[in-house]
Amino acid sequence: MVLVTGGTGLVGAHLLIFLSEKGENIRAIYRNSDSTQKTKALFSLYKKEALYDSIEWIQGDILDIPALENAFEEITEVYHCAAMISFDPKDEELVRKTNIEGTANIVNFCLAKNIKKLCYVSSIAALGDLPEHESIITEETEWNPEKPHSDYAISKYGAEMEIWRGLQEGLEVVIVNPGVIIGPGFWEQGSGELFKRVKNGLSFYTKGLTGFVSVNDVVAIMHQLMKSSIHGERFTLISQNIVFQDLLNTIADALKVKRPSHHATPFMMTVLSKMDWVASNVFGQKRQLSIATARSSYTTDLYSNEKIKNALNITFQDVHQYIKEITNL
Repeated sequence: MVLVTGGTGLVGAHLLIFLSEKGENIRAIYRNSDSTQKTKALFSLYKKEALYDSIEWIQGDILDIPALENAFEEITEVYHCAAMISFDPKDEELVRKTNIEGTANIVNFCLAKNIKKLCYVSSIAALGDLPEHESIITEETEWNPEKPHSDYAISKYGAEMEIWRGLQEGLEVVIVNPGVIIGPGFWEQGSGELFKRVKNGLSFYTKGLTGFVSVNDVVAIMHQLMKSSIHGERFTLISQNIVFQDLLNTIADALKVKRPSHHATPFMMTVLSKMDWVASNVFGQKRQLSIATARSSYTTDLYSNEKIKNALNITFQDVHQYIKEITNL
């Protein structure tokens, strides 16, 4: 039986659909009954309602040891997708606890229960920092603790250290480091917020650059890696390196709304993040634009996907075309 953590999030929910279509015997962890409704709605979106009923759901949390004890019964493979994603400094402690301690718990149970293989969903945020003489980030780029990193990036890097600990103790592991994941059904969080903001008339764009990938590519590659003999490796999963302005324009065109037309310069983004800090600390509003988020909006990082392409001989789906497809679902 296969265990999926984070089955109520974008990657986990799409993975459940993919595994169900493959006829896998699946168990998924959920925190509360409300959270499963988004996953159920996603199955309906793809007209796969019948497959949803084949999943065994068990209530729990990756920080809940007794619940994990039950969840791991008769499990042979684990896809660890669960994570807390937040760039609000106020969530620092919970982000690190969930992502690092939660992953340590998963690794410990995998070792104790003699799990055949573990796939962990990390992030390009956990990849290294380019030295001055290099231009493309790969799986071999070294992490520089002296460089500024978001709490989320630090937590994913720390979680990877737990995965490598599991490898050293005899567990077969594979890590995927997706770029910004594009996919339907979760419009209130992650990349889904971009679609929502553009639809609502987003006026500003930035000229930052980063890697993007479709959620369908992510889950298909995860499954292929798990069924392969590959282990003890990590792979960057991106389809293309895309300028934010171009991505927002593609979303606007797909939604048939006006493109963002005002360039938000790095200086402007820094000022806005400071204003956001004031609104959060003086008026108690939730952070919308942290310093880390502002910095990432104008950072121009190039990522290589050559390692995964060579390992599995795959072709990534074009992100621009995929955006057009999912807006018509």
